[in-house]
Amino acid sequence: MGILRLSHVDIKVPDLDLAAAYYTEVMGLDISERADDRIFFKCWDEEDHHSLAVRYDPRTGLDRFTFKVEHEDDLDDLEQKIETYGFGVQRVSQNEEIGQGESIRFDTPSGHEMELVFDVDKVGGRLAKTNPGAVPQGLKGIAPPRMDHLLINAEEVPEATKFYMDVLGFRLTEQLLDADGHQLGTWMERSHSPHDLAVVSGPNGALHHFAFWLDDWDHVRKAADILAYNSIMVDVGPTRHGITRGNTIYFFDPMGTRNEVFTGGYRPDPDFPTITWTEDNIGKAIFYYEGEVNTRFLEVHT
Repeated sequence: MGILRLSHVDIKVPDLDLAAAYYTEVMGLDISERADDRIFFKCWDEEDHHSLAVRYDPRTGLDRFTFKVEHEDDLDDLEQKIETYGFGVQRVSQNEEIGQGESIRFDTPSGHEMELVFDVDKVGGRLAKTNPGAVPQGLKGIAPPRMDHLLINAEEVPEATKFYMDVLGFRLTEQLLDADGHQLGTWMERSHSPHDLAVVSGPNGALHHFAFWLDDWDHVRKAADILAYNSIMVDVGPTRHGITRGNTIYFFDPMGTRNEVFTGGYRPDPDFPTITWTEDNIGKAIFYYEGEVNTRFLEVHT
């Protein structure tokens, strides 16, 4: 019971038409709905109404991130836990938000607005549910099958991590510690992936990136070709993480929001022991091949 998986990420963009062009033609997402000031996107193998929502705003940044809970009663249980911890909870009623039912929203110790939802509109993926093909025909761009995770920043990583674990039930897969044993970064999961949510040191409320899943390393290589062809600004990669063991490319959408494509890693069971990295190995922890972190990678959007 409790949180099941990441549902969607909501961001702000200064140009909706540019966002639509990039996320459909380069990333290869489908538009599921368009409102006056918002566009909703989904990946080809996702059943939900959307996994990414973009809203017009003069500044880029994160609006909120939403996780899906397994049972409807989980909303009441988690609302009580959040309020007991000391944070107010806002109830969003049925049909008040596009693509989903009733939800709860609240601020977190990391300064982000988080949302939990049970009922989401199911619009279906591109493959049939009876005798489907392996991959849809006519896909454009990188065409990831699904959204995978997001990484946010917090001024006090231990405090934020304690909230996500003790109150919301996330499990800690990996952590990066400084010389004093203080957490500089934490990687947490609910869906038995290496991470659904990561928190690293930085300004409260900031988004570092959100990531799309690709099925294998060859798809990552193909993604690099597509990014280069479209003159998309690559931050790092193709390369590999030490933390999570995943293969990755980091790059920026035309509005300046960092995206990632990700594959590989491992499957952590509920009793998976936490892996610890130390600050003197931070280079290999973040980028295993290069053994160092570039300065641009440390930049975030508030």
